Amino acid sequence: MADQITSILKEAYLDELETVMNYLTNSIVLDGVHAEEVKESLQEDIQEELNHAEMLGNRLKQLDAKPPGSAEFEANQMDLQPPEDSTDVVSVIEGVLTAEEDAIETYRSLVNAAREADDPVTEDLAVTILADEEAHRTEFRGFQKEYPMN
Repeated sequence: MADQITSILKEAYLDELETVMNYLTNSIVLDGVHAEEVKESLQEDIQEELNHAEMLGNRLKQLDAKPPGSAEFEANQMDLQPPEDSTDVVSVIEGVLTAEEDAIETYRSLVNAAREADDPVTEDLAVTILADEEAHRTEFRGFQKEYPMN
């Protein structure tokens, strides 16, 4: 069970860092008046996602494991790649929603694994981050309602 927890923590750590990269890139490349609010939200979320990675890395260290380095990284967020059309805010919103859904699923798995392993510290960490990810999803669902899906 400890191996499962370590594995999920490592996966989540890498996912958070990939999210930072994609949020940063999209916050830079998006253009247009309609993009400003989404860009600002992405910029704010970058620091939060980076904090999540740091918390996960520290938990791995506490469990006598280490966070993975870049050699272990494999990109997964294809829906969150910067759009060809820099005014395509909708594709970025949809990509963020996909990434948040994936994160929510990961942290729910971590909550369950930690509960089964009687690891309340990891469970508490997962619940805390899960709440942040659900808040991001809610914010971007709001953006999605504002932008017509053509």
